[in-house]
Amino acid sequence: MLTNDMVSRTGHVAGLAGQYAGEVDRTGTLGKEVVQALTAAGFPRHFVPAKWGGSDGTFTEMTRAAALIGRSCASTAWCATMFAYSARFSTHLPIEAQEEFWGNGPDTLWVTGLVPAGQAQAVEDGFVLNGRWSYVSGAQFAEWALLAGPRQGPAAAPPRFFAVPRADFTIEETWNTVGMRGTGSHTVVLSDVTVPAHRTVALAEVAAGANSTYDRPQHNVPLKAVGGLTCVAPVLGAAGGMLAAYVDLVAGKRAAAVPGGTAVNDLALARAAVELDSATFLVERVAAALDAGEARRHGVRNARDAAYVGQLLLGSAQELMRTAGTGGQDGAGPMQRHWRDISVGVSHAALRFERAATAFTDTAVKPRRPRTAVTTR
Repeated sequence: MLTNDMVSRTGHVAGLAGQYAGEVDRTGTLGKEVVQALTAAGFPRHFVPAKWGGSDGTFTEMTRAAALIGRSCASTAWCATMFAYSARFSTHLPIEAQEEFWGNGPDTLWVTGLVPAGQAQAVEDGFVLNGRWSYVSGAQFAEWALLAGPRQGPAAAPPRFFAVPRADFTIEETWNTVGMRGTGSHTVVLSDVTVPAHRTVALAEVAAGANSTYDRPQHNVPLKAVGGLTCVAPVLGAAGGMLAAYVDLVAGKRAAAVPGGTAVNDLALARAAVELDSATFLVERVAAALDAGEARRHGVRNARDAAYVGQLLLGSAQELMRTAGTGGQDGAGPMQRHWRDISVGVSHAALRFERAATAFTDTAVKPRRPRTAVTTR
């Protein structure tokens, strides 16, 4: 469960995010006040080890906190999770590097370029990086970036994560989508940047959840088991916000005695409510499995459930918009914003159900043994 302190801090952020949600959607960026509130609430330090003054927090706490903020503004919730989970990746780096970015405190703002890109040339005691990393959420506010490279190809070296301070990269503002507009998922650009060897770690180690420095469950989770949770928590929150807005819409129609009644709205509302409850159950089961140290046992199931929740909530949002009438399309209202945010959020690779379905089927369908021929004497 969330502690009272965390509920209080997250509630404050949710309220602030709600105040700025329209402006964030219009301008395509979070305000400094919101980012400062996320930091004060403990998101950047949530997965940072206690050794550095971090919270050593749980996946369940993070999921509930992000969903609460997502009810007000999915973009804010998305950045909150990315700051937290990027720091979790960084716990795989050598202690010497951790001293650099957490030695003076645990609230460093991290972002991640997870897809291998760019070029990495090995030099004495390190690497020289060049290239572009797209879709790096929260890039404008980053103090450090954790970038995967090099770009894969027949002769490419095994990819690594490289920790790069803000002074060593520039940002191109390339993010301009119809939803999740305030995530600032822009492009990070490096030109002849030298990264010392102690600021790197093999991507395969992080993906496998094999942390050589810390033994707590949250620091030893395979990427496939947790990736979907990172993205689906803000979407879950947006779905809750959209449902609340729909309740207000139906209440208004009932009060105005709209001709023909609200039977279609009643059906849509009841269905969306049970779908949200079902989605919440599945998401919390994913988080609970990770907190219990069962990531490897339930990794494929986690990926399947998170992706399914994304599809379930997208269908629910589409039905709410279809039945809301013109009131739901009001550009100043929250319904259409939540709908756009959900639509963009579930398009993330981590929530592609077809990928999760194939992985699940690979484990569910066991290879059949060839039949032994029967001979007749």
